[in-house]
Amino acid sequence: MEAPLLNRLASLAIAAPRRILLAAALLTVALGVFGVPVAKDLSPSGFQDPNSESTRAAQVLTEKFGRGDVQMLVVVSSPDGIDSPAAREAGARIVDQLGDNPHVADVSSPWSSPPAAAADLVSDDRTAGLIIAGITGTEAQQQIYAEEISEEVTRDAGSADGVTVRTGGTAMVNVQITEQSQRDLLLMESLAIPLIFLVLVWVFGGLLAAALPVAIGVMAIIGALAVLRLVTFGTDVSIFALNLATAMGLALAIDYTLLILSRYRDELAAGTDRTEALTRTMTTAGRTVIFSAITVALSMAAMVLFPMHFLKSFAYAGVATVAFAAAAAVIVTPAALVVLGDRLDSLDVRRLARKILRRPAPRPVPVQRRFWYRCAKAVMRRALPLGLLVVVLLLVLGAPFLGVRWGFPDDRVLPQSASAHQVGDQLRRDFAQNSDTAVTIVVPDADGLAPADLSTYAADLSRVPDVPAVSAPTGTFVDGDRVGPPSAPAGQNQGSVFLTVASTAPLFSEDSEAQLDRLHAIAGPGGRAVEMTGTAQINRDSVAAITSTLPVVLGVIAVIMFALLFLLTGSVVVPLKALLLNILSLTAAFGALVWIFQDGNLSGLGSTPTGTLVANMPVLLFCVAFGLSMDYEVFLISRIREFWLDPSQPGNDEAVALGIAYTGRVITAAALIMSISFAALIAANVSVLQMFGLGLTLAVLVDATLVRMVLVPAFMHLMGAWNWWAPHWLRGVHNRLGFSEAAGRGPTMTARQSR
Repeated sequence: MEAPLLNRLASLAIAAPRRILLAAALLTVALGVFGVPVAKDLSPSGFQDPNSESTRAAQVLTEKFGRGDVQMLVVVSSPDGIDSPAAREAGARIVDQLGDNPHVADVSSPWSSPPAAAADLVSDDRTAGLIIAGITGTEAQQQIYAEEISEEVTRDAGSADGVTVRTGGTAMVNVQITEQSQRDLLLMESLAIPLIFLVLVWVFGGLLAAALPVAIGVMAIIGALAVLRLVTFGTDVSIFALNLATAMGLALAIDYTLLILSRYRDELAAGTDRTEALTRTMTTAGRTVIFSAITVALSMAAMVLFPMHFLKSFAYAGVATVAFAAAAAVIVTPAALVVLGDRLDSLDVRRLARKILRRPAPRPVPVQRRFWYRCAKAVMRRALPLGLLVVVLLLVLGAPFLGVRWGFPDDRVLPQSASAHQVGDQLRRDFAQNSDTAVTIVVPDADGLAPADLSTYAADLSRVPDVPAVSAPTGTFVDGDRVGPPSAPAGQNQGSVFLTVASTAPLFSEDSEAQLDRLHAIAGPGGRAVEMTGTAQINRDSVAAITSTLPVVLGVIAVIMFALLFLLTGSVVVPLKALLLNILSLTAAFGALVWIFQDGNLSGLGSTPTGTLVANMPVLLFCVAFGLSMDYEVFLISRIREFWLDPSQPGNDEAVALGIAYTGRVITAAALIMSISFAALIAANVSVLQMFGLGLTLAVLVDATLVRMVLVPAFMHLMGAWNWWAPHWLRGVHNRLGFSEAAGRGPTMTARQSR
């Protein structure tokens, strides 16, 4: 953003501040009316690759065989056994209810299926029976239908006959994740906002000054929710994006407002009148805010390259949140400063505390005596040993990530009190065959196949280790002869067949992966192509989609970040340093996720460890945390460079120390506030949100402390004037296209760089 435009914003804020605030308030109300109901339109899934083999196979099963898009599982339990009159009556009632429901595609149960199929639907001790129903409709509709069906079939549960009914399966996992995420969002806000306000009061003292960043944060959140709802009209959006918009909107808006307020107060403390102070603030700190917002937004936008709409949703939420946070900061904040005037520092809690404690007012401290200045100088005196120590520490903390094992999220992301989690545990514990471990094989084109071809293929599949059984083929051939039990009218599944391969291999284990390899290695019946689905195959496809796209995403982020930081600094060394240190700062967060949530240390923070980590989470954490790290990098480097360009300053080390001295308090406060915002997610009852909250909290704290306050000054001291080096031809590019806080000081910069 060019200085003239920022000057115009400052002039507009000075000329018509109340009109700006009124317009912002009206816009916020309008966006709130539109955006706040967005939760009911969001999806709890989206972890799969929509173009994968498993998705194509699932589409064939749905379209040609009439199988529901997602499964609802109903477990009917009785201490007297499933053959007791009470259990039979309850089971028959539920089967009739499901069969009469227009949103249920197919129903299987121990009381209505053929004996061979019914045997797999009974627990080992025959005290529980499993009813499987396929739910149709879009993802949003499925949640509505599943919730209604669950209420209907469990309405009479817990009666005196001792029969209990629980609902689970993918359909109920989706419903309960949505409900739990909304409750966790309210919990997060109730925990984070009061703590954040206390930190702001500690930083600024005045209650009005502390309330301003919170108000900007609320505007950013409401604006992001409105954008998310708008996006839902065209594509699926994950429910988890709601939590990101709330946590990130509050944190970034406060970060940007803090930077503007701090610079404004610095200008006033230097003796500048309020009008000039606001103009200078907008052309310096305002520029930094816009530049930082562009950096964070582009880092988040890279996630749109992944095929899963879970990750795409975070790109939508991230870009919208950053845009509204930056816009509110540079438009609303200056207007509020003009309206508040001297009242900005009114209701100063610190002044009241000093009066009660009878302590004198603090005197201005020379910058050379400030903690952050002395800390930076101390680090630079021992740059090499301290830098190496921190690097080794971060690598050790990240070591557990080397043992990461990828898995697909299931009912265990929910708390144990959720019925879907209880049903999942019961299936894994009490039923001989768990449908989650089964692999369904679809032959999309079965035209011309003979029954003998399928029999031979099924026999080959049954010889694979850990395969106890292979179901009879279901479908029809080109001549219309039906194979297996009818699942749909013959004309709907003409020319397609599917088989279900039972598996005793634990999900996400080496045995499960080896089994999938062996199943794929078997030639299809009659040489026909086959496609597989099931949890194991879905997990493999999802991991493959991430790993194949990740290099492109990382490359795009690296190029964008390098280019932006070069435009800011005119250096090729500083951007390379930023990329390396930001990646290093994430190692501790990645290691913690594996150590806690995969390996189960610290009792998994109350979650249920599965021995795996959701593959989407490290990618999400990298993109979000990398962008936030660059946020602090821009704050710090822009101020260091401002001092570097000042001819009155003695050199590189002094510029680094002064830059840290003037931004250390802001970065520390911003990091504390952001970590509070994200740490509140650790109290969530959905483990995916816990992973996200813990990972981002650790990444932000490590970046603002060990990286910004140790590694950055150590590195910049060791590099000296080389920090600002760039080839001659790139220096010319920067002189034409680049910009900095210190506008108009390009000749000085060139002289510095040539030293």
